[in-house]
Amino acid sequence: MTPEEHEAAAAALWQAEQSGRQIGLLSLQYPGMTMDDAYAVQAALVTARRDAGRNVIGWKIGLTSKAMQQALNIDIPDSGVLMDDMLFETGSTVPADRFIQPRVEAEVAFVMKSPLAGGNVTRDDVIAATDYVMPSLEILDTRILRADPVTGQARIITDTISDNAANAGLVLGRTRHAVDAFDLRWVGAIVSRDGEVEETGLGAGVQNDPVEGIVWLARRMDQYGQRIEAGQVILSGSFIRPLEAPSGCLIEADFDTFGQVSVGFA
Repeated sequence: MTPEEHEAAAAALWQAEQSGRQIGLLSLQYPGMTMDDAYAVQAALVTARRDAGRNVIGWKIGLTSKAMQQALNIDIPDSGVLMDDMLFETGSTVPADRFIQPRVEAEVAFVMKSPLAGGNVTRDDVIAATDYVMPSLEILDTRILRADPVTGQARIITDTISDNAANAGLVLGRTRHAVDAFDLRWVGAIVSRDGEVEETGLGAGVQNDPVEGIVWLARRMDQYGQRIEAGQVILSGSFIRPLEAPSGCLIEADFDTFGQVSVGFA
């Protein structure tokens, strides 16, 4: 793809988000699209959001589980950018017209106290740079059709990355913990929709340890001249499958002693 095509794809995604009308698969429109192209489209989309007055508050890591990677025929995660207008308080209700097809995942969120950068970032570096961890929900949305209505082709990794790794929102719990207060592999959640348990999972579902997700992110960002900044929130990756969030529902995640977090949808 050319830089002009990156800009055009980002503009189409931005318009889709504002209008609530999905666009077709970018992977069909640009059949030679690479992952580098997809991250370039994502960067252009973030620039559009910045120009509209939004500010970057962190990053998300997606496709960390083996099941989700196999579904998209990849063997690595992806990442997206968190912005200030995406943040919801636990217990709040998302307006009815905010998202197109919202889904929700449960994750461990990291809040950083110092920058993290470099292609050789280690687990110890992540732990040293972390201020605290907390329970969270990620709200997913898709500004791109999940499948092409004519060919039946499903979206692929380049579509997802371009679409800011499907990120749309985040909900943070109120409890904060030192990064070494829990074995994060064993931090899990019971996730319910309207009082019925839909999913359960453990942090080990995220590359065997949520800390490893942050290691991966820092190393990936180094390839693009980026770094994690102090104060940023990092969603380390979901350990449950995405839950559909239709209008009128309430999603609750009980992380036991790690904390609780919930969000409703009008």
